[in-house]
Amino acid sequence: MEAVTLSPSLTTSAAAKQSSATCLSYASRNNLRASHLAAFHNQINIFTKSPFAYTKFRASKSTHRIFLPHLVASLEQVEQSYIMVKPDGVQRGLVGEVISRFERKGFKLTGLKLFQCPKELAEEHYKDLKAKSFYPTLIDYITSGPVVCMVWEGVGVVASARKLIGSTNPLQAEPGTIRGDLAVQTGRNVIHGSDSPENGKRETALWFKEGELCEWTPAQAPWLME
Repeated sequence: MEAVTLSPSLTTSAAAKQSSATCLSYASRNNLRASHLAAFHNQINIFTKSPFAYTKFRASKSTHRIFLPHLVASLEQVEQSYIMVKPDGVQRGLVGEVISRFERKGFKLTGLKLFQCPKELAEEHYKDLKAKSFYPTLIDYITSGPVVCMVWEGVGVVASARKLIGSTNPLQAEPGTIRGDLAVQTGRNVIHGSDSPENGKRETALWFKEGELCEWTPAQAPWLME
């Protein structure tokens, strides 16, 4: 087989073309990287030594986010919950048990009275259930004997009270809840609790007259919340 010898001029030309292609490829990659970095640089000034550029970027982004301390403050609004031990709970001597559970939880009692509920008040209280078939029986039940009316106050007290009370049907209520431990039937489920902060205010105003609530500061307050 004959050996083929390239002339120095051809060898030099090929090397030059390869070198040129390599330079173009390297330059293209550098340009691409530079454009990417430029994009970051324009948006957040990531390579600047000035702290003001980054501060300006954070300020522009913060308008689209919730400031965490404000969110926490909104979650720490003091609420009122109207809690009532129904006639079956009073007759069974469970008033002290119910009160102790709320006290041990750390909520503040601001209103308490033993009260014979008139029919008109019961109808107003349960007006949202008026279309239900059990409504007449419910009114008869609530007015059949004295009830213990209470107002408990605290951060998140409405939702927490609902958890302490348990499901409406005691057979579905979790063990450890008031209904889960102390009741067996929906028609005799011991206790009522407000289902929203708005209803907490409405029911408190319905069952307690002006001046019947006591504003006070428990001595244990610093040991319950920071």
